[in-house]
Amino acid sequence: MNLFSLLQARVDARRPVRVGLIGAGKFGSMFLSQVPSTPGLQVTAIADLSPDRARAACRAVGWDDGRVVATAFTDDAAALAGRDDVEVVVEATGNPVAGLTHAAAAIAAGKHVVMVNVEADVLAGAALADRARTAGVVYSMAYGDQPALTAEMVDWARAAGFRVAAAGKGTKYLPAYHQVTPDDVWPHYGLTPEAAAAAGMNPQMFNSFLDGTKSAIEMAAIANACDLGVPSDGLSFPPCGVDDLPHVLRPKRLGGTLERPGMVEVISSLERDGRPVFRDLRWGVYVVLEAPNDYAAACFRQYGLPTDDTGRFAAMYKPFHLIGLELGISILSAALRGEPTGSTRAFNGDAVAIAKRDLTAGEMLDGEGGYTVWGRLKPAADSVAEGALPIGLAHKVRLVADVPAGAVVRYADVDLGDNPALPFRRIHETRMAGLAEAAE
Repeated sequence: MNLFSLLQARVDARRPVRVGLIGAGKFGSMFLSQVPSTPGLQVTAIADLSPDRARAACRAVGWDDGRVVATAFTDDAAALAGRDDVEVVVEATGNPVAGLTHAAAAIAAGKHVVMVNVEADVLAGAALADRARTAGVVYSMAYGDQPALTAEMVDWARAAGFRVAAAGKGTKYLPAYHQVTPDDVWPHYGLTPEAAAAAGMNPQMFNSFLDGTKSAIEMAAIANACDLGVPSDGLSFPPCGVDDLPHVLRPKRLGGTLERPGMVEVISSLERDGRPVFRDLRWGVYVVLEAPNDYAAACFRQYGLPTDDTGRFAAMYKPFHLIGLELGISILSAALRGEPTGSTRAFNGDAVAIAKRDLTAGEMLDGEGGYTVWGRLKPAADSVAEGALPIGLAHKVRLVADVPAGAVVRYADVDLGDNPALPFRRIHETRMAGLAEAAE
């Protein structure tokens, strides 16, 4: 509640919060658009594969020439992480392997890290969070993205004394979407390929939202940050509007869809026959609360909360998220409070690669949103026991075995070579397994 006053103190002291941004794509550009209107927040350096493209992005979002000239542009993310004039590093590339190495370099240099790259966080966030704690810096989810917004709602609910029955987000979903490829994604967004290309929209990235992969990644991130459970058979995407949240997202024994209380789930804005859900939550996030006692349940009714028919379950939700426009909250929380806006605490959920079609040995996997695999949410204990390949490692790797459509791709099915993300992933699995054993 006092971030802005803390920032004003830095303005008065002439010590702006100085940020290095890695990746000036859509999320990064949205953040950059807010920088000129946030006194006390300064982007001192930007790393991108194309520094010229990053400069153009800054001008496109409204930066004047003076601000552009005062900013260092580079294609060397490691060098950015080591700069003396960078206090917080924002990793916004979307590449899970690159994200891990960039974040590790920043932590080693004593910088706070805001990880926009949810793919990297789900692949090996435990390894990074552990390093950050040891180094005395913050490793944080990115506010504005749905995982951090959901984590905030879960934290609010628990701190207020409520039990959390379910938490998650909304999306547009039908079962057939799991097989959609970049070739046929645009009609689902109401666009022509030509219009999408003119707008610079990446079909594989947008397809990752449609085919279920992004939902799996984001729910794994929430489960791991909030220590929530993961459905044993993956996300079920029940059609549900905001008025029905307490009815649908309660335990099965009470007529709901949850295996047990305290789960993540994604709700669909479409009925299974394609009709739109009434008052859907396609762009938002939610938390379903369970009253801890009869008095609290009575207060739900007295203060107008929609509840289920038992009166014990109610929901809070946020209908929209502003993505990079809200990222400053994470940056300021790390720099001024020393607190993350969500961070890996457990290894409950994993996003694993599932074959979109029959795959044959010798083929190259093309990662999330592509032609070969999509990402399914699985309990981490199951994915590790099965040797399932995380979707974050399914980028540009060659199959050494056939995999039938709908089957889990396993480590044994691919040649990962000397993938630099593997050591992080092994630490992630081993470290969190050790924490689970200690808790037993």
